[in-house]
Amino acid sequence: MSRVGHCIDNGPMEGFWGSLKRERYYGKRFTDRVTLVRMLEEYIDYYNNKRIQAKTKWMPPVQYLSLIHI
Repeated sequence: MSRVGHCIDNGPMEGFWGSLKRERYYGKRFTDRVTLVRMLEEYIDYYNNKRIQAKTKWMPPVQYLSLIHI
């Protein structure tokens, strides 16, 4: 996540983990590892490909990145 002596590098990952816990983890009970891993995989796909955000002009990240790399 972060290089030694560069704690600011952790910011984006801390934000991701915070979103994941708020949106998919808190209030849930996972009875086995398979279910937890599946939830994590699905959330990562959702976060990268479908989740709209103000900083991406209310577009999913993949769509926004395709526009700025034209």
